[in-house]
Amino acid sequence: MNVVLITIAWVLVVVAPIRSAKILGVFPLHTKSHYFLGSSLMRGLAEKGHDVTVINTRGEKDPPKNGTYRDIIVTSELTKSDGPGRDLFPIHRLSFITYNLYMNTLGKMITETTLSHHEVQNLVYSDEKFDIVIIEQFVNDGLKVLAHHFQAPLVLFSTCGSNSWINPLVGNPAPPTYIPEQNIIFDPRNFLDRVKNVLIYTFGLLNRNLLFFPAQNEIMKKYFPEAPDLDVLNYNVSLVLLNSHWSTNMAVPRVPNMVDIGGFHIKPPKGLPPNLQKFLDEAPEGVVYFSMGSALQSSNLATEKREVLLRVFAKLKHKVLWKWEDEVLPGRPKNVQIGKWLPQQDILAHPNVKVFITHGGLLSFTESVYHGVPVLAIPVYGDQIWNAAEAATNGFGRYILYKDLDEGELEEALDDVLNNPKPIFFQISGQYEEEVKNNARSTIFTHRRS
Repeated sequence: MNVVLITIAWVLVVVAPIRSAKILGVFPLHTKSHYFLGSSLMRGLAEKGHDVTVINTRGEKDPPKNGTYRDIIVTSELTKSDGPGRDLFPIHRLSFITYNLYMNTLGKMITETTLSHHEVQNLVYSDEKFDIVIIEQFVNDGLKVLAHHFQAPLVLFSTCGSNSWINPLVGNPAPPTYIPEQNIIFDPRNFLDRVKNVLIYTFGLLNRNLLFFPAQNEIMKKYFPEAPDLDVLNYNVSLVLLNSHWSTNMAVPRVPNMVDIGGFHIKPPKGLPPNLQKFLDEAPEGVVYFSMGSALQSSNLATEKREVLLRVFAKLKHKVLWKWEDEVLPGRPKNVQIGKWLPQQDILAHPNVKVFITHGGLLSFTESVYHGVPVLAIPVYGDQIWNAAEAATNGFGRYILYKDLDEGELEEALDDVLNNPKPIFFQISGQYEEEVKNNARSTIFTHRRS
């Protein structure tokens, strides 16, 4: 009997087919940070043995070795504009009304470019089937028609946390009296802040339902005339993956099919290039790391803002490592080293990095928290402002709005973050060390090396 059972078990293990899913990922935004998150997710699925097809704008230079992975690369004038010459700093001057209308236009371009592309059309008119469709939710709601077309469950992936774009799609409650909109510094204890937040929320709601969704529906119907209207497809969402985490974001309502996965993209640190390793190792006073991310190019900083940074950096006893996209930084002090591209996660893992000056992107915040590096944020637009306020509220940094950046403000804030011995800046303390070791706050945190 035992022999029979062992034989049956062996046959089942060896002969029985192993199920893998056929997955379509749609990540149409051309900015590097958005692509990087989508790539991390889809590569991970492929490496688990799934059959993965990804509609995107960049493509994998080193595709996963396990499973099956295929890129469908969508190119357009929109993707060609993603380079050093593109200056997004002026967006900070837009009112919340103008900013919403700008995003409407961007969304129409993304959806039209994706659905009209010949490779996407070839996929649509092929006989292929998919078990699941994962779409990045970012002003591209018309793309949800692909899940309907392939008769597959729809999973949305948000590169930020829950917000007013996402919450209504799954019936998630989000009272604007205390849950902030993206483009606002918000204190729920302040009555005027709550009024302003409600006004911004209300305009966004009207904009989406009266302008944005009808425009997306029109584009969708052009390519899928038989599909249901967007006001049906928009709410047929099985799961929402949020690039946020309860340990770094404010406590807000979550319906069961909204799942926080913030920090999933973080990888163990690798060795640094020799020149960077030497620069960081030979910094007895420590290093200030400065990067405005991938979408904002620091080489496009307004001249007066750049001069503010240079004057303050020149006074520091610390070294400064600056992500600068041009060959030459005019007026560069001796303690400043520049690089067009810098391996951010590996730099933040170095024990000599004392503070991270950032634009306030969510990836940068998550990585800085993971490595225990306090932040000084200079947010410009969108969720950067929201993230910066969260960092200050949660005690792992300070912020200065880009429009308010001046020498006095920067010098005071940087001195505070560098020299304040309180645990709120994630310097090693018995309490913080104990929290991390016991996973009391989050598994995305790690102990900061001394």
